[in-house]
Amino acid sequence: MTDPAAGGPAPVRILVCDDHVVVRAGLLALLDSAPGIEVVGEAGTGEEALALSARLAPDVVLMDLQLGVGIDGVETTRRLTAGTGRVPHVLVLTTYDTDADITRAIEAGATGYLLKAERPEELFAAIHAAAQGRTALSGPVAGRVMANLRKPRPALTDRERGILAQLATGLGNREIARALFISEATVKTHLRRIYDKLGVDTRAGAVAVAKEQRLLP
Repeated sequence: MTDPAAGGPAPVRILVCDDHVVVRAGLLALLDSAPGIEVVGEAGTGEEALALSARLAPDVVLMDLQLGVGIDGVETTRRLTAGTGRVPHVLVLTTYDTDADITRAIEAGATGYLLKAERPEELFAAIHAAAQGRTALSGPVAGRVMANLRKPRPALTDRERGILAQLATGLGNREIARALFISEATVKTHLRRIYDKLGVDTRAGAVAVAKEQRLLP
């Protein structure tokens, strides 16, 4: 990217998406002081981010994961990066660093994943890296990703794999029980064991990790 008027590199055009007004204001003030970065818009919901991105064509969308009402940051990321033509790079900026959150964001198409505790210089560097399509991860996030790659796949029983496969189709506990001819209480027991083995605490997290570990048929 070059700036025709100045003859040098054009600033990285940023769209900030965060549902907390105070946090968003702080980010805008911080980014205003950053060299080579221009904030072109701000959004408080995923839907706003999608609309503004289509209109403003930013280079990078700085994305929070939890957005309150409407679609969350992961789904917003998925829609932003699944578009045709020129699509922005998405850099997640969040306080959440669970394996499931990281996996879901990366699978949705995020270029980078940063924690809000990072120093401003690290944020600025990550934005420039994301604008070039290079992966940018916070130190703790990179450590978790590497640890997950090194650890062996969790050993699930055949029954647990069957329940996990049903879970991935979106069925609730009652529907899973009917499909597998077991009681709903048995489904709940197996789900607790699955969560423990996968290191998650939600259904979405279990499915995300199962896909990452290739535990689903």
